[in-house]
Amino acid sequence: MQNHAPRMMPLRLTLPLAAGIALAASLPAAADDWPAPIQTLEQQGLTIHGEFEAPGGLRGYGASIRGQSVAAYLTPDGEHAVVGTLIDAQGRDVSAEPLEQLVDGPKNAELWKAMADHHWVREGDTDASRVVYTFSDPNCPYCRKFWQDAQPWVENGDVQIRHLMVGILKADSPEKAAAILAADDPSAAIAEHYRTGAMPDSEGTDQSEQWVADNTQVMRDAQLYATPVIFYQDDDGEVHKVMGAPTPDKLRAIMGSDSP
Repeated sequence: MQNHAPRMMPLRLTLPLAAGIALAASLPAAADDWPAPIQTLEQQGLTIHGEFEAPGGLRGYGASIRGQSVAAYLTPDGEHAVVGTLIDAQGRDVSAEPLEQLVDGPKNAELWKAMADHHWVREGDTDASRVVYTFSDPNCPYCRKFWQDAQPWVENGDVQIRHLMVGILKADSPEKAAAILAADDPSAAIAEHYRTGAMPDSEGTDQSEQWVADNTQVMRDAQLYATPVIFYQDDDGEVHKVMGAPTPDKLRAIMGSDSP
């Protein structure tokens, strides 16, 4: 069935980030029972999704703003909060896993269902157990890079990739995406385009233009601003998101194995 990212755009916050600037606690307690500094962050634009354990006597909070996940930390005295990245002695971001569970996981699972109901083009074996969704723009070099890197798993029958073609990068991106979707064999047209840069002889149709517009709107509603954006389910059924051309480690996680 054919149902029918990258460099991320910089996110500019009005809040103090990793410099460790404290926010004064000046608000009375609210009904949601967040500490006053966390309430202040909510008033300044953050959505607080939940609390997590943090080292050094801090209390961590998973938050998001404009579609991106951030961590907030309440100081032991309960009077101040900082927003930013907290690392351990090995340089690891201690908020990465909590943010995945509190913020990204539920959003990704919801988007996974939405993508299944939109127009995608399958590449690979219909019986492949691994399903990967990707938002792709015809003008995106990182989409081409991901396509090239994924081919061994696709050709081996281990993975099927479902392309949701969008038009966001250049003025002719919607036109190109619609033309690819209107081709006699859209999957072959995607492969040929990423292999050689060639476009189908046919032009887009009203229907294919609408598919591109619908897919692009899904991206915008999810506050995703770059391509490719790749989604996959791990062995536990949790949905993960990868922005941009994945690193080798990320690629293996997406494909579900070290090699095809």
